[in-house]
Amino acid sequence: TGACVRNLREMPQPVIAAVNGVAAGAGAVLAAAADIRVLASSASFRFLFTSVGLSAGDMGICWLLPRIVGLGRATEALLLGGKISSEEALAWGLASRVVSDEKLDSVVAEQAGRLKELAPWGLAMTKQMLNRAASTDYSTAIDMEAFTQTLLMTADDFREFHAGFTGKRKPEFRGR
Repeated sequence: TGACVRNLREMPQPVIAAVNGVAAGAGAVLAAAADIRVLASSASFRFLFTSVGLSAGDMGICWLLPRIVGLGRATEALLLGGKISSEEALAWGLASRVVSDEKLDSVVAEQAGRLKELAPWGLAMTKQMLNRAASTDYSTAIDMEAFTQTLLMTADDFREFHAGFTGKRKPEFRGR
């Protein structure tokens, strides 16, 4: 299961988690591993590992959760395993957005549609930079970003953006 979470984090495409109901145990970890987490207002998280006699250190959550919510809140959530409501998740940064239960699917579809309109390579490199920046120093992060921007400015997608902009049309990105 750790490999599944690693693949979600390392795949180039952005991942959106739509959380409806209770995301508990491995489900909570999978949702946390997503790049964008949209919760229905009735949704909640439960990190239940210690409640069943296991270590909460499973599938990389002890590395991931502190980077999302901070060490103090991650420690509380993983040691006590209590319910984290959608509003708490939003306040903690564990939820990107909370919407009414009825609007969950349409909001997630809208976000997925927006991502589909953007340059795939630019999205992939942004995701990679965000993941790498979590474990590097500021100076190295600036250097990585500068290198990435230079690389992307030579890409077909950037030229397509410019052609679309000057031609007053929507660009057609191809991930090159």
